[in-house]
Amino acid sequence: MAPPCCFSLLLLAVALALAVRVPGPAAAEARRALAVEALVEAEELAEELWGGAGLPGDLPELEPECRRLLAAFAEGSAALTGCLGRRARPVRLCQACHRHYRRLLAHYGDIARAVGNSSESHNCAKSILTSDRLQIVVTLSEFFNETWEAANCANCLKNNSEGLSNSTVEFLDLFNKTLTCFEHNLQGQSIYLSPNNYTEVCKNCNKTYKMLNDLYNNLQRMNREGGESGHSAHLCIDVEDAMNITRKLWSRAFNCSVPCSDTVPVIAVSSFILFLPIVFYLSSFLHSKQKKRILILPKRIQSNASLVNIQEKYS
Repeated sequence: MAPPCCFSLLLLAVALALAVRVPGPAAAEARRALAVEALVEAEELAEELWGGAGLPGDLPELEPECRRLLAAFAEGSAALTGCLGRRARPVRLCQACHRHYRRLLAHYGDIARAVGNSSESHNCAKSILTSDRLQIVVTLSEFFNETWEAANCANCLKNNSEGLSNSTVEFLDLFNKTLTCFEHNLQGQSIYLSPNNYTEVCKNCNKTYKMLNDLYNNLQRMNREGGESGHSAHLCIDVEDAMNITRKLWSRAFNCSVPCSDTVPVIAVSSFILFLPIVFYLSSFLHSKQKKRILILPKRIQSNASLVNIQEKYS
């Protein structure tokens, strides 16, 4: 004999089928009422089956310590995802999210390593990391690691990743000063100037921009030579994006340019290279003309001259 809960659900199904055949607004109202009643019956059925008795033996349940570790990783993943999304433009991933990333690594390490007694920790790692095909915790961890490595955030941080490196702090400070100079001089522009005339910005911010550009080039050279972090040759995405923004404002928006300090040597070398063909052809011409002046006597003239000398000798 079927249980009372199953019999009541069967009656609800029959009543619902009969209500569908009833035309008009009464049928719609009856269907809504039956749907609500069916939902209540389903909740009562679930309470009868699972309430108070726990899950059946064939469905595994995480230990309390494993649930705590999984909840900590979930909260860390949500915090890091939110930070990455909020700092996507302008890019401030490394300087704003490195604490969230470091905490997430610690949570994942707690799951993978031995926490508590050995048997329980082994069960936590196995249950959370490798118990199903999807392996969502492992997938999330790999995604965050790949994103962090692609951003080259290690080149912005100290060796222990506890904070920004000294060179990064210096660059960001100079970057903020450059933007402040742009903003200050834009506010001082005369209203009678055309929108494309940014003479004051170019003149007053030239020194600050040149210092920022030189510092960026030095950081690039240090990373190519295996500088302070010893990681990728690229700078971190925060520094690269900040410099790209500044260069676009300087060259495209303000139409400014930085005079090159090596102009004189470049002009001298270029002039020397340009005059080399002229010197070559001139020397060739003079050398060939000098050869034409050298007279070479023919052999017949030389023989006649020797014959005349012999006759004079015996005469």
